[in-house]
Amino acid sequence: MTLGAIVASLTAFPAHAQLEVDINGGIAQPMPIAIPSMPTPSTVSTPAGDTAALGQRVSDVITNDLKNSGLFNPLPKSALANVPFSQANAPDFIFWGQSGAQALVQGFVQAAADGKITVGCYLYDVLGKVELTRQGFEVVPAQWRRAAHKCADTVYSRLTGEGPYFDSKVVYVSETGPKQNRIKRLAIMDQDGANHRFLTNGQSIVLTPRFAPNQQTITYMSYAGDRPRIYVYNVGTGQQRLVVDQPNMTFAPRFSPDGKYVVFSMSVGGNTDIYRVSASGGTPQRLTTSPGIDTAASYSPDGSKIVFESDRSGGQQLYVMNADGSNQNRISYGGGRYATPVWSPRGDMIAFTKLGGGFAVGVMGTDGSGEKILTNGWQDEGPSWSPNGRVIMFFRTGQGSGKADLWSVDLTGVNERPVPTPLDGSDPAWGPLLP
Repeated sequence: MTLGAIVASLTAFPAHAQLEVDINGGIAQPMPIAIPSMPTPSTVSTPAGDTAALGQRVSDVITNDLKNSGLFNPLPKSALANVPFSQANAPDFIFWGQSGAQALVQGFVQAAADGKITVGCYLYDVLGKVELTRQGFEVVPAQWRRAAHKCADTVYSRLTGEGPYFDSKVVYVSETGPKQNRIKRLAIMDQDGANHRFLTNGQSIVLTPRFAPNQQTITYMSYAGDRPRIYVYNVGTGQQRLVVDQPNMTFAPRFSPDGKYVVFSMSVGGNTDIYRVSASGGTPQRLTTSPGIDTAASYSPDGSKIVFESDRSGGQQLYVMNADGSNQNRISYGGGRYATPVWSPRGDMIAFTKLGGGFAVGVMGTDGSGEKILTNGWQDEGPSWSPNGRVIMFFRTGQGSGKADLWSVDLTGVNERPVPTPLDGSDPAWGPLLP
C-alpha cells in the first residue's frame, strides 16, 4: 500500500525558519519536542479502535520513533496539554513556549465515510511561532502505525536534513533453544519491533536473510535437507524456491540494487569464490578466482561495485571490485581482521565487523579511509544500514551464553540501544523505505 499526501490543505510547503537539530551530537543535545495526543473532530469506531484512542496511539508511535533516534527529547505526558480539534493547525504558542519545547508536533485523526482514516501531521517552531511543514496521510485503519511512522519521518527529515527511515521493516533470524541446539527461524517486523511475525517454522536452520529492493522477496541460506543452499522467499505468498541448484555449498546471498541479480558465495573443490546469478535462476557467473575464502559480498547503491571479505592475504580483509569482478583492491589495513562488509545506501561508507580481542561494529570510507569503531560489546557483528544511512542495526552475543539480541547504533556511536524482539535475534537486514 502507498501512503501519499492528501488534500491541498495538507500539502507540504517551504519552511520559514531555521530550527534544526544537531545530527552529529547524538544524545548530547537532544531537542526538546512536544507531541500531544492528536484530537479527532468526532469519535468514530474503526476496526483498529476509535479515532480518539488512535490519536493517542499515533502520538505514542511518533514519540517513540523520535526519542529512539537519540536526537529528540519528547516532553513527558504530564507536561502536555489536551489539544482540542480546533487547535490542530492553530497551536497555543504561549502555552507551548512555557513548556520548554523548541518544536511541536500536532495533528488530528479523522474518519472518512469510506472507512479510511486521515492522519494530519503539523510541525511547528515554538519559539519562532511558525509552521515548518505539514503532511497528511489517508490509510485504512489497520495501517495507522504506518501513518504515524510517516509523520515521524516528516518531522525527522525537516529538523535534521537527513532522509527518513522510520517507515521500514527488518527481517532477521529469530533464535531460541540451548546454545548447542538453537532453533532459527526467519522473522519480519517493523523497524520498531511492531507487527512481528515468523516466516519459517524452524525445522531447518536459516541464516543471513536479505531483502530484495521491492521488499516482496527475501534471499537467505537454509540447511533444508541438511544441504546449505540459497533460497528466495516470497513474503506475500509464503512460497520459497531454490536459487542455485548446485551440489556445492552456497551461502551469503544478497540482491543487486536493481533486484536483477543475487550475488553469493559457493565452495567448489575446497575454494570459496563469489558468484552472481540472475534472480530468476540460471547459470552462475564466477567473479573471484583467488585461492582462499571470498564471501560476504555487498553491492554499492549504484550497482557498479562490490565490497567483500577475503582471506587471500592470510587473514580476513575487505576488498572492493567492479560488479563484473574486475579491478579487485584491498581497502582495509587497520590492525585485526574485517568481516561482513555492507555498503551504505548513501554510497559514502562501508560498515563492517572488526575482529580482534572481541567483535565490534565499525565504519570506514569506501576507500578504507576514516575507520571508526562504533560499538564495544563482547561480540557485536552483522551490521545492516537504515534506509537513510544514519543508523546501523547489528546483533550482540552475550559472553558464554550463545544468546544474541538485536541492537542499533547511530554514526556518532553514542545512541546505542536494544531493538525489541519476542525471542533472541541475529542476522538483521534493514529494508528500504516502504512505498
